[in-house]
Amino acid sequence: MLWTRCLVLLLCWGSTTGEQRAEERQVQAGSQRRQRSPPPMEPLDFGFVPAAVYDTHAYYEPGAIGILFHMVHAFLYVIQPNTFPKDLIVRVIQQNMGGIKIEEWRKPENIVLLLQWLFYEAGFLICATIGILVVVLTPIIGFCFCVCRCCENCGGEMHQRQRKNADCQRGFYTASLIASSIFIILGVLVAYTANHNISTHIKSTRRFINTNMRDLKTLANNTPAQINYLTAQYTTAKNKILSDLDNIGPVLGGRIHSQLEKEVVPSLDTALRMAGAMRETKEALESVSSSLEVLQEGTGKLQSSLSGEQASLSNTLSDPACTNGAVSPTCNTIRSTLPQLGVNADFLKLPNVNHAMANVNTLLGTDLSNIVQKGYSSFNDTPRLVKEQTKNIVTALPRVKGMLDKIGTEINNFAKMFPVESSLANFTIFLNEGQMKIEAFYPQIDQMDFYRWIGCVAALCMVVLVLAFNILGLLCGTCGYDKQASPTTRGCLSNTGGNLLMAGVGFSFVFSWVLMGIVTTLFVASGNVEKLICEPLANRQIFQIIDTPFMVHPAKKNFLPGMLFQNPNIDLTLGSMYRECFENKGLYHALQLETMFNINSFLNRTVYNKDLAKVFESVQVDLHDITLLEQAGRDNLINFANSGIGQIDYETYLAEVNKGVTLVDLLSFATDLEAQADQLPRGALENALRGHASSIRQIHRDQVVPMEQAMSTLSQSIKQLQRMSSDLPVKVTNILSAIDAAEYLIIHNASHVVKQETKGYMQSLVGYFKQYTQWVKISLTTEVAQCKPISNIVDSMEIVGCSFVVDSVNTFWFGLGASCIFMIPSIIFSIKLAKYYRRMDTEDVFEDSPYPDTLTRFPRASAPPSYCDC
Repeated sequence: MLWTRCLVLLLCWGSTTGEQRAEERQVQAGSQRRQRSPPPMEPLDFGFVPAAVYDTHAYYEPGAIGILFHMVHAFLYVIQPNTFPKDLIVRVIQQNMGGIKIEEWRKPENIVLLLQWLFYEAGFLICATIGILVVVLTPIIGFCFCVCRCCENCGGEMHQRQRKNADCQRGFYTASLIASSIFIILGVLVAYTANHNISTHIKSTRRFINTNMRDLKTLANNTPAQINYLTAQYTTAKNKILSDLDNIGPVLGGRIHSQLEKEVVPSLDTALRMAGAMRETKEALESVSSSLEVLQEGTGKLQSSLSGEQASLSNTLSDPACTNGAVSPTCNTIRSTLPQLGVNADFLKLPNVNHAMANVNTLLGTDLSNIVQKGYSSFNDTPRLVKEQTKNIVTALPRVKGMLDKIGTEINNFAKMFPVESSLANFTIFLNEGQMKIEAFYPQIDQMDFYRWIGCVAALCMVVLVLAFNILGLLCGTCGYDKQASPTTRGCLSNTGGNLLMAGVGFSFVFSWVLMGIVTTLFVASGNVEKLICEPLANRQIFQIIDTPFMVHPAKKNFLPGMLFQNPNIDLTLGSMYRECFENKGLYHALQLETMFNINSFLNRTVYNKDLAKVFESVQVDLHDITLLEQAGRDNLINFANSGIGQIDYETYLAEVNKGVTLVDLLSFATDLEAQADQLPRGALENALRGHASSIRQIHRDQVVPMEQAMSTLSQSIKQLQRMSSDLPVKVTNILSAIDAAEYLIIHNASHVVKQETKGYMQSLVGYFKQYTQWVKISLTTEVAQCKPISNIVDSMEIVGCSFVVDSVNTFWFGLGASCIFMIPSIIFSIKLAKYYRRMDTEDVFEDSPYPDTLTRFPRASAPPSYCDC
């Protein structure tokens, strides 16, 4: 079993694999100002293991002959509908491991097994019994039939009685014989097709053998290269570790920065937002000041314009025309609305914001944004500080490189502990020698197949000979038959047809029992092979029998691991191995080699090297130099809280802003004035009122509209200032408290963070080893030494043994058996039909009755007239 051991040894080094896959971590999104830290553990790219390409396609499609195969399978199912007796076979084998002993079968339990087996084989036994009876009785019946005919019985008398329905009977016998012959011909064709199919596919077996051998060689030749690729990829993990160690500042510093930024960056962000709020406050104060100035100036001008327009309109209404009785009410109405022409909002009493604006301008002289950015820069400088303070790690790189090289050397040495290449070389030699031995049998196989083909054709020729006599007899008898001729005067051609039919009957008796013996033997043998081997092999139930504990050997629970590893307790079965190989998994996984080696001890001794952790025990990082917010920035924030924007009387501002500029809408007033003027008679008074309406609209357009715009701006700015000044001291206090807490974290808890992140950094380095070991395990499971050729061998054996041979043999006896069965009616109809074609020695003649008073005619036998025989 050299090849099995070689297959085991080629993957023994796979115990270097780890147990858990390194988990991927995600980096949360932060501010654009934050310095993004690299992920804790970058996925490594180990490439692709060199794949092996196998040539064998263990699949067979029978084509048109598959219809015949399905017919035979359906027939066998009718004969044997029982399910596969797995438990029965197991019990029979287990009770007869020491050999079959007759006295053992007298025990009750064995008798029960025998009865169960007979029940399972009932269909085959019944059919075989019928076949044996046919084999035994056919020669006896034939002999008795010959003796009987020699005694001029059983149709042997050369005399044919005249009947009115003779033509009808002859036609019936002819049609029946033709139908029987057709079925016999179909059976011969089916049998010959199956016989030819065997010879055709026997040659295809060589292709299966060659491709399977070539695939096994490919498996053996590619495995060392695949193993070398796995060991070589340790360099990828090693180089990544060395790269991270060489860049410990950006890597470890980035991890520390990422851990601290959860507290530091939000506090700096709030301070930076407050610096922006200062600029917005200044802009709002400037907007309030300019808008207030415009409103105060505009209020005086508007008051003067409205007063003048009110006086002018009053003078117009003093015109004598207003004393007219029809006009007087209108003038009085207009005169009553004159007090509405006045200013509503008084912006002159609003206090200015110059004091708060001066304070804010003074605060903006200190660039708080720049101070906060310095805090960002100081904090983001963490990787540089770490790099400067971890130079001892960089100087230890040669020693670390030596440790990593030592690990790689141990992995290579472990892979070389087993003579994989030499074993595979021997395995390849074994395959070559085995293939040469198999090819040496090709001429013998061809010769045996030729003899088999000749034997089957000879058996079919027996049937063809009977068919030839039947067909020739039908042709001669039908063509030579003359209705006008009497039985004693039939022609030579008709007589020859009858003789040929009887010759066919004779050969049927001679050959049918031989053919039935062949059919019965093949039926019992190949039928049971189909039901007990091929069908269980197709649905893989046969593996359940082989894999039954203690089935193959009474002292070995599982024979496969007992044979390969001398450890029958490993839960490795032939069925599980076939399933894994069918899915093209690796031999490492299919043979469960992980159960043979202590993976953890090897990993602790090699990959998870404790000396590597000692390098990081001396890591000390001091972050006291980090300053998040200078004192000037703190003072700036405090002064902003005390700048006076909180003392502005926002309610007074909003109260005046919410008022209208004038007591009445000037456009509406002008429109109403024009409407009143339309009620007056045309004249100077009407024109004067229309002029006053136009002047009021002009005042609205030139003075009121700009003031309304200034009021809107003032309202927005006041509301913005009110919102900013709300709890401003509390906000500033919270900002300073957050910055103080962040600085306290950096100063007092940095050592804990450094230790924690150093440990995490070390775990990320170990994670690269875990990635490598996990990749090795996955590669060994799915890509290295893919054992598809092993399942292909089983599938090829099933195709060759069952699809090529057993199905064809079953189809052969099925066709030949059908021919033998239809020989029985052929014999009967040939005997009956021969009477109508053969020339008789005597015939029935009819004479007149001696009694004249009757018309009765009596037949009597009469010899034929003398003439030369044909």
